[in-house]
Amino acid sequence: MRINKLLHTLFVIIPGVLLVTFFMYPCPPEKARPEKNWQLNYPESWPEPVYKFDKNNKLTKAGFELGRTLFYDRRLSRNNTISCGSCHQQFAAFAHLDHPTSHGIESKLGTRNTPPLFNLNWQPAFFWDGSVNHIEVQPISPMQNPVEMDEKLENAVNKVAGDTMYKRLFKTAYGDEKINSQRLLKALAQFMGMMVSCNSKYDKVMRKEIGVEFTASETNGLSIFRSICSSCHKEPLFTDFSYRNTGLMPKFKTDSGRATITKQSGDLYKFKVPSLRNLKYTWPYMHDGRFNELEQVLEHYAGDKFKTATLDPAMHLRLYLTATEKADLLAFLNTLNDEEFVKDVRFKDNSGNPVLSDHSHSFEKR
Repeated sequence: MRINKLLHTLFVIIPGVLLVTFFMYPCPPEKARPEKNWQLNYPESWPEPVYKFDKNNKLTKAGFELGRTLFYDRRLSRNNTISCGSCHQQFAAFAHLDHPTSHGIESKLGTRNTPPLFNLNWQPAFFWDGSVNHIEVQPISPMQNPVEMDEKLENAVNKVAGDTMYKRLFKTAYGDEKINSQRLLKALAQFMGMMVSCNSKYDKVMRKEIGVEFTASETNGLSIFRSICSSCHKEPLFTDFSYRNTGLMPKFKTDSGRATITKQSGDLYKFKVPSLRNLKYTWPYMHDGRFNELEQVLEHYAGDKFKTATLDPAMHLRLYLTATEKADLLAFLNTLNDEEFVKDVRFKDNSGNPVLSDHSHSFEKR
């Protein structure tokens, strides 16, 4: 009798435990998944990405890991001191924390703020002026810029080609040890293209995840945002990728913005509309990093603008918000911060290189 009761108990309890375990852990860990499942994931409501891996750069775990190694390799700079990751730091959503403008080789400074790196596959062009229109060639610009990494692509490839470790990594990723600029750039595109930020509170509310709701302040902030900001900062990426003159007095007279590329007077002082995601991590703000606080950005839009012929029509109007409305708008913008992204172990620097002292700053906002 006791044996029958024991058997009955086992047949009832064990299947229940297995069922609960299955729903708690519906998928095996990432490292246990087969290679064919290594893919770009993003919300169904998002638009199709501009850059698609399946066309000419098949996404693989080996290719991604090769790109990560290259991203953090200082040998891609002229004097082997600066990597892509030196100025694109994960804890800053791959921007450069506390640096108004780019801070590169031999402590040289540029004239523009280092843009964060996330959701790059949706961008039709890169940099503040849109000077590059393809993610696979985007790294060439900072690599060869004299105040950033200051290295010729050919030299960087030669350094990599002489390393036994890279021969192994390239063979794993591409099937043989051939190392050239095309493969190097495609691997970097795989690593950077996988930097998808879509797990902020805003995203979870939009997905109607259980237990995640906006506060009353955040809800009002969303309403304010959609009425005055969304024409340029379009959901869900929070940019329309256009170039606009927002009325900032030029900090660097030689920087004419988009006109530097197009040579058109109608593009004078126009810069790309940045995404508003991860603002908590990507300060200082604006193309020249002049503002440390979001409140300063709002004050700019509420105040007088530097008036030129190319000033965006929306900038002719002042932004009038009450103190409560400002607080609500800022509360909503705070829901766009994706803590999971800045802590995602897939993008972690595994190179073992310590952070250079002239690139090391406090994580706390002043």
